[in-house]
Amino acid sequence: MPHLPPDAALLTHDVTNQPDARGDVDLFATDPALADHAGAAGADTAHLAAYGETIGTAAMAQAGRAANRNPPELLLFDAGGRRLDELRFHPAYHDLMRTGIGAGYAAIAWEGAAGGHATHAAMVYLTSQVEPGVCCPMTMTYAAVPALQADNALFDTWAPKLLSRAYDPAPKPLARKPGATLGMAMTEKQGGSDVRANTTRAAPDGDAYVLRGHKWFCSAPMSDGFLTLAQAPGGLTCFLVPRWLEGRRNTIHIQRLKDKLGNRANASAEIEYADAVAYRLGDEGEGVKTILDMVHHTRLDTAMAPAGLMRAALSHAAHWARHRTTFQKTLIDQPLMRSVLADLALDWEGTLGLGMFVAAQFDRDTDEARAFARVAVALAKYLGNKLCPNLVYEAMEVLGGMGYVEDTPLPLFYREAPLNSIWEGSGNVICLDILRTLRKVPLSGEVLSRELGAVAGQYWRYDAALNAHITRFPRLPDEAQARWYVESLATLLTASVLIRHAPAPVAEAYVATRLAGERGRTTGAIGAVDSDAILSRL
Repeated sequence: MPHLPPDAALLTHDVTNQPDARGDVDLFATDPALADHAGAAGADTAHLAAYGETIGTAAMAQAGRAANRNPPELLLFDAGGRRLDELRFHPAYHDLMRTGIGAGYAAIAWEGAAGGHATHAAMVYLTSQVEPGVCCPMTMTYAAVPALQADNALFDTWAPKLLSRAYDPAPKPLARKPGATLGMAMTEKQGGSDVRANTTRAAPDGDAYVLRGHKWFCSAPMSDGFLTLAQAPGGLTCFLVPRWLEGRRNTIHIQRLKDKLGNRANASAEIEYADAVAYRLGDEGEGVKTILDMVHHTRLDTAMAPAGLMRAALSHAAHWARHRTTFQKTLIDQPLMRSVLADLALDWEGTLGLGMFVAAQFDRDTDEARAFARVAVALAKYLGNKLCPNLVYEAMEVLGGMGYVEDTPLPLFYREAPLNSIWEGSGNVICLDILRTLRKVPLSGEVLSRELGAVAGQYWRYDAALNAHITRFPRLPDEAQARWYVESLATLLTASVLIRHAPAPVAEAYVATRLAGERGRTTGAIGAVDSDAILSRL
């Protein structure tokens, strides 16, 4: 940061009507909606307050920009032609990882304190506002813990390192590291989401296996190990593949890094297992069942990340609108601008509220909560991620031309906005999974119906929308209608959460505009709402 303020008195003009840099922003103290929904979910708000203050500093924002502008570099060989298969990251990336891991991003849900998963989910939301790319390796480290429980020995070896609050990116064996991260390598060229089509082979070799095959996507290839799927003699099986072995490198060869639209600070790669050493996790033939424990938890984070992106984009738009004057009024006082921002704020708070409500289910150790979480996290992931790109675009438009310029963080958020809808199950996969869950786990539908009915009688328009949904879908729809069905359910569930945990003007406006149809097709084309109350949440 400059030690002196920039000079606004230039030779040809004075710089006026340009908002100052935001500086340090306490991301928790300035977010009453997070305080409300995190508190209702049982999260540790004192921990979140400390983390929000830390992660919201100007220095952290600068680190996020630097990590994005300086993506990881692939080093395949050393000067003598010996294989390295390593990545080099900008120091800012390591600063962000050290901050998140040190604050318990990956560990806090498993440390035994009440509300651990809700606290973790809120940390995802906060971190996504600063640098979303670093969330990927930390999220997978968090989510791998339940999957490792399929093997006691592997769990005892790996879990203490994954749950450590020490960050150590050095290429050395697990036993010599104070902390570790875990990635994922699942999909192949011919199958994509259909992992049962995988062709990577796993051959038994004493207490281990050797893997040979190609992985089209390896998330966070710098991790200390990966969960992966391969065809063992007994069928598709889950394996843990260590990145580094004692005394030598495991034969995990990076082919290239993906040149992605966004998520630039994080690396994604194509890799080949060249007879790599791996350890079976769960029984042979049970690979999909084993890895679903990890996927279930990564989906929670892909439901929370869009809420963080939406909040970040909106907060920058609101800052601009409060400090920019046009036609003798600040933008924030223009009635049409207030309608646009209020409309966007309803989508953001709905996404945040539903995500935190779902996270609370992860903290409840009951059959009902587990069944409900399975369907509810998919509903939250679907709806929030479908709303996110449009919200970020509209926030860009608030800034006008500056919103399209890399001097602001809006382009970064825009590139990131589609990501979480695609990863961990794209829209169609999620919709079909919801139908499958409701069909195979009747308890999930029973709890969902109960949650939707819990707020009946408070808003007649909510009751009418719920009845319309039941009338339209008296039974599970066919696949062609799955998106309509899922969107309707997710919107109703969001409304029920806001009715319980948001101020009445927010809940009333959400019900009127999202359920009763009092809006047009574009943002800001809404009827009369209490914009003052809604915008106070920003």
